[in-house]
Amino acid sequence: MQMLNPLPVPMLAVAVAVARAGKPSPAALPSAPILHGDLVERLRDRMIHGDLTPGTKLNERVLCGELGVSRTPLREALKALASEGLVELLPNRGAVVATLDAERVKQIFVVMGALEALAGELACRNAGEADLDDIRGLHYQMVAHFKRGEREGYFRCNQAIHRKIVESGGNLALAQTYAQLNAHVRRARYLANLSADRWARAIAEHEQMLEAVTTRDAPRLKQLLQDHLAHKLVVVMEALLSQTVTASS
Repeated sequence: MQMLNPLPVPMLAVAVAVARAGKPSPAALPSAPILHGDLVERLRDRMIHGDLTPGTKLNERVLCGELGVSRTPLREALKALASEGLVELLPNRGAVVATLDAERVKQIFVVMGALEALAGELACRNAGEADLDDIRGLHYQMVAHFKRGEREGYFRCNQAIHRKIVESGGNLALAQTYAQLNAHVRRARYLANLSADRWARAIAEHEQMLEAVTTRDAPRLKQLLQDHLAHKLVVVMEALLSQTVTASS
């Protein structure tokens, strides 16, 4: 069989160089732009987790540098967060992280308690086995985060569980109303987990809720969900009162 003559060393070097030139290195590739939803989520998380505290002025230049975006997408994200009550847009003065209004939070929690109770009843009736498997999986992930003391991971799973229960009920109007209201109190719900005692009690309550939904015990799950949110509200009110006293002193 005839052997092919290898390229001379200089020609081989040129061929390699041409091949490499056609494929830029990963470092040379421009980074992908941040999507609107991702940008909103990153800013929302910083506000919920306390990295951006209530009353903080949101410096556009600084945030653009930290997030790698221009001012236009940043401003659109801030408008979205303002619609959730997390940001206050001040005429001619920019934007600040909104302060939680205790009375408004209380009113929303009362409504959400009723919504979650109805959602639990519907979930017991309409949830498929795949829905129940998803809830179980999220619950076990949440417990793992709790045992490791990971509040942010715990909170993500916690919110996903409540959302899944609502969505499993099969009532779109209920799910949409719940999502809109929950956006306004997500930061308040996170506050409750800063109490070690409340955090441990919440895990115990979720164990009971998991048992109730998987056995399709609608009356029990309905009551558990209402009580769970009522207990959370007590801790949230205490935390908001504490913040008010600290700010005024």
